[in-house]
Amino acid sequence: MTSLADTWGLHDAQFWLRGERPERPVEYDAATGVWNVYGYAETVELLSDHATFSSDTGRLIPEAAGFTEGNLPQLDPPEHQKLRKLVSHAFTPKVVADLEPRIAEVTAELLDGITDRTELVNDLAYPLPVIVIAELLGVPTDDRHLFKRWVDAMFAQTQKISLVDRSEEQTRQFEDALEQVGHLTAYLGEHAAERRRAPREDLLSKLVTAEVDGERLTHAEVVNFAMVLLIAGHITTTMLLGNTVLCLDAHPEQGAEVRADRSLVPAAIEESLRFLSPFAAASRATTREAVLGGQVIPADQVVLPWLAAANRDPAQFADPDTFDVHRHPNPQLGFGRGIHFCVGAPLARLEGRVALNMLFDRFPALRCDPEDRPEFLGSPNLTGVRRLPLLTR
Repeated sequence: MTSLADTWGLHDAQFWLRGERPERPVEYDAATGVWNVYGYAETVELLSDHATFSSDTGRLIPEAAGFTEGNLPQLDPPEHQKLRKLVSHAFTPKVVADLEPRIAEVTAELLDGITDRTELVNDLAYPLPVIVIAELLGVPTDDRHLFKRWVDAMFAQTQKISLVDRSEEQTRQFEDALEQVGHLTAYLGEHAAERRRAPREDLLSKLVTAEVDGERLTHAEVVNFAMVLLIAGHITTTMLLGNTVLCLDAHPEQGAEVRADRSLVPAAIEESLRFLSPFAAASRATTREAVLGGQVIPADQVVLPWLAAANRDPAQFADPDTFDVHRHPNPQLGFGRGIHFCVGAPLARLEGRVALNMLFDRFPALRCDPEDRPEFLGSPNLTGVRRLPLLTR
């Protein structure tokens, strides 16, 4: 039987999307030199133990080093808590809820440009979240074509990272990604420098003027922090929107049910995050020997918790390969778990809910174009549509 993953052309490395199960919840891959964690319970345990499984992977992956300063996902306590506090106020329930009118306004403007067909990523799923996060940061939304070019190139890696066989192709892809990081940090650096001269009422100004333990953030901390917010602030929502529309189209009875009962939209989003988890994997580095899933993992090892595989673990989810908007409870790990749980998750959920409701209101006959199939991102670490052609009539 052909799986949806095969029909859609998803990356071969994501075997769990094809109904396949790993032999063990924790496995060492000698070919790449990394430990893969596939089990749900094991992934939760790993993500909850930052003392053993450090987020600072730069010491073991040289290519990832150099951008740790101010890079929230790669920081451990106490530095992590200090920086997270600086931005958490921008994503409180009230602040996020107050953004709903602006999200609806941007969505309406974008939908106004759609006629009898649309390519969802280009027309809505990308511009909506990037406009919102750019406005929060205080950088020009008209520059979003630059952000897309740089971020797409950052995630262009199509092969698994290997610490054993550092091929010329892997080295080239890392160098290309770092070049794009350089473009984005230089861009944000110019805006940060301008905010030091003339602060405004935006998040970038707050980062520039903020003090942690009586000290201002360094220029590198501000720039790297802003880069993470800009990237994470849009790419998850972009994938979430595209994936949810695609899942509902592939399951027309549930799609019709969600359209008829909009109280199911949040549940559809959660199930989409489980069924097609945007960030398929995270990365950690062991600080000491650990036992996980019955496997002894030595110190100083790179460990990849596969969130997407954990979200298909039959030990946690009944019928894990079935898309079900009525799944309850649904403790999916699409936004992570523990101290690094996505700070922007409430915003992503709100953007998804507003956009999907308005999309379904405006285009009741919305459906995938049978003559033009969806295209997914090529990275094994991401699960999201790069291109989703739709018919609206």
